[in-house]
Amino acid sequence: MKIALIGATGNAGAPILNELVRRGHEVTAIVRNPDKVAAQPKVTAKKGDVLDQGSLAALLKGHDAVISAVHFSASDPVKLIEAVRASGVKRYLVVGGAGSLDVAPGKKLIDTPEFPAQYKIEAAAGGVFLDLLRGEKELDWTFLSPSALFIDGPRTGIFRLGTDQLLANDKGSSISFEDYAIALADEAETPKHSRKRFTVGY
Repeated sequence: MKIALIGATGNAGAPILNELVRRGHEVTAIVRNPDKVAAQPKVTAKKGDVLDQGSLAALLKGHDAVISAVHFSASDPVKLIEAVRASGVKRYLVVGGAGSLDVAPGKKLIDTPEFPAQYKIEAAAGGVFLDLLRGEKELDWTFLSPSALFIDGPRTGIFRLGTDQLLANDKGSSISFEDYAIALADEAETPKHSRKRFTVGY
């Protein structure tokens, strides 16, 4: 596949780039600073601005799928969605957040007393993004929420998938960036959550 990855040098983006390369995909890494993208076969680094809808759409044209791995609070979901739509690419995968996951009937993780205050702006923006996608009629979108702790860790390939409920085990709720990348790449290759949100965790 030919995949455009927006935010390819971030905490989530870099492992996703590595996973896609490992699987033999051709990746256009769209970043603010292309010099930060390590030279690899089948990877083309392009300078892009997530707030410049027109130029971003031009960069996305001709790909089989678009993955965005950018901070919600540092981007505009409307401009991102419109750029993908204008590019003509139908498949759009979004690195989501955990804040909008349910922890009890009618209660989201972001609304719990334990949710860290410093992450609330980002988490709330992620919820807005998901709501916009749920109203999207043209794009074949997927929003993959990580677990509560989204952290550096080993690439084990051993994890669980869920839908709208936060996944947790006796050690809490977590997923490594590397295992998250496997779940996202799996979904890109074999879509099973078309126009849906799903989640991954241990």
